[in-house]
Amino acid sequence: MVAGWEKDNILFRQDGKYQIYTMNADGTDQTRLTNDNSNDAMSSCSPDGKKIVFSSDRTGKYNIYVMNADGSNQVIITSGNWNDYVPSWSPDGKQIVFCSDRDRTGERDLNEEIYRMQADGTNLVRLTNNPADDRLPHWKP
Repeated sequence: MVAGWEKDNILFRQDGKYQIYTMNADGTDQTRLTNDNSNDAMSSCSPDGKKIVFSSDRTGKYNIYVMNADGSNQVIITSGNWNDYVPSWSPDGKQIVFCSDRDRTGERDLNEEIYRMQADGTNLVRLTNNPADDRLPHWKP
């Protein structure tokens, strides 16, 4: 449980597509935060509990979005002809780290790397550069 966050951030699969829900730890008070025909997944709650970062394939590729903890104000912060996913907040809530195949060299070579950016999507920095896939980045306090 995150300070200021009254519910656990839980992901449910519904109607063949992933959507983001919250609920209490005992399973009560389920609240749907996203509601579209895309896959909204891989979510992470900000340290202050006010924002959620997640990946969605609304544009045909996975991009990173940020929304308020109540599901309002959903804003795309990455876009392109690649997949950005598995976002995670920095401990201070100012940056987001994520995995991307944006530097792939061909259709079959995903070449997933890890990137960091400001929470608003600016100042993108590539953190890894190797021929193997780098996945599931998370901040360690």
